[in-house]
Amino acid sequence: MKKALWLLIGVVAGFIVAHQVNKTPEGRRFFAEVDDRTRSFGSAVVDGYKSREAELRAAVADAEEAIADLAKRVK
Repeated sequence: MKKALWLLIGVVAGFIVAHQVNKTPEGRRFFAEVDDRTRSFGSAVVDGYKSREAELRAAVADAEEAIADLAKRVK
């Protein structure tokens, strides 16, 4: 319980410090840069996920087609 209290105190202190830093022009620039990089990273993750998903769907479709061809040969 004591560790959770310290964690909560740290989070609150972090928000207070971030709020104070954001009041300065340098702080706003810093947080804007962090925001841009975070969005860029998120976009890269989404693009990679969609690319890999398309590859896997194509592989599954190829496998289904091969299975269907084998099933026809067996009959």
